[in-house]
Amino acid sequence: MAQLQNKHILLGITGGIAAYKAPDLVRRLREQGAEVRVVMTDSAKAFVTPLSLQAVSGFTVSDDLLDPTAEAAMGHIELARWADQIIIAPATANTIARIAHGFADDLLSTLVLASKAPVAIAPAMNQQMWAATAVQTNIETLLSRGVQMIGPGSGEQACGDVGYGRMSDPTEIVQALIDAPATKRQWQGKTFVITAGPTREAIDPVRYISNHSSGKMGYALAEAAARAGADVILVSGPTQLPTPNGVKRIDVATTEQMLNAVQQQLGHCDVFIGCAAVSDYRVAEVSSQKIKKEQNDQTPQLKLVQNPDILQHVASSKTPPFTVGFAAETENLKANALSKLERKQLQMIVANDVSQQGVGFNSDNNNALILSKDSEQSLPTMSKHDMAVAIIDAIAKRYFDNTAN
Repeated sequence: MAQLQNKHILLGITGGIAAYKAPDLVRRLREQGAEVRVVMTDSAKAFVTPLSLQAVSGFTVSDDLLDPTAEAAMGHIELARWADQIIIAPATANTIARIAHGFADDLLSTLVLASKAPVAIAPAMNQQMWAATAVQTNIETLLSRGVQMIGPGSGEQACGDVGYGRMSDPTEIVQALIDAPATKRQWQGKTFVITAGPTREAIDPVRYISNHSSGKMGYALAEAAARAGADVILVSGPTQLPTPNGVKRIDVATTEQMLNAVQQQLGHCDVFIGCAAVSDYRVAEVSSQKIKKEQNDQTPQLKLVQNPDILQHVASSKTPPFTVGFAAETENLKANALSKLERKQLQMIVANDVSQQGVGFNSDNNNALILSKDSEQSLPTMSKHDMAVAIIDAIAKRYFDNTAN
């Protein structure tokens, strides 16, 4: 309860059917000791009345940027300064787009721009809209600016569709707001080293051995750890992804280069996450010239040698950090992951089945099994951003339990 006690929370309500949950959200925030003021968009009034929200909040509802009576009392600039936290629930696709692009032509969007308070959004929309490229791009923009995303969940929607886009329940929203500050303080002063993406092993000047990894999961983990207060060093193989805010990035190409970069960071590393899909083998002798097709059509033979095992090197170092591995499997998911956990002396491993369609490599979604020697947590299919937050939270629970003992 202490996290929200006496906090000034500005609740923005936009025009989605999930707005009917807003009075319950106000009530639950006040139960936690928060003072709540409500701002509504015009379209929100089609789903819930200002009078009902005034009754549960104890304050007049604000809805007009140019209302002279409101300016005489608590004007929009004063309201922006008053807020300790802004939460928009429901946040429609339209509102998300407006905030992402810096619009300020109504009261709610103006308050978001004018306030220094942290912003959280609880998206709510049709599952097809949620999956749209434009919406996901706007979400990524907001996440990169430090906006907290709560949900959405998956389930039956008002239109009859089933899928992601359903607004989180008020109890889940309140809990997320409670947890966010604690998580932020929890990782301050700690350093994460995270590997991401594929590695490339040259065959000749124009060809190489690699894999299908896009780096999205590793980058999402780096972003989540940075947002949780950690200092983050991202050692990345070749990708097309932008560096997350607040993250130091080291670019490498080969497995040996990745190992060397990781070794240089181990002295001040508290948590290591080996998320990169490294090449297990490299060519023994790289041709200095492009290999030409032989006149007699004989297939050239490539001799491969084993690459160093980065995870095992980190876990077996003199003073190893808390080491987390990833297992991309196509069969016997749990058994293979547990074997890797034991063999490489890891504290935790995240296993996912990359043979499934729509998850894993090159996808925006994933599902996974988080395993340690004495625990197991199954994560359903969700965005890699949401999964990264869940993984960082799982690491926190185990890391701080271990360091406390």
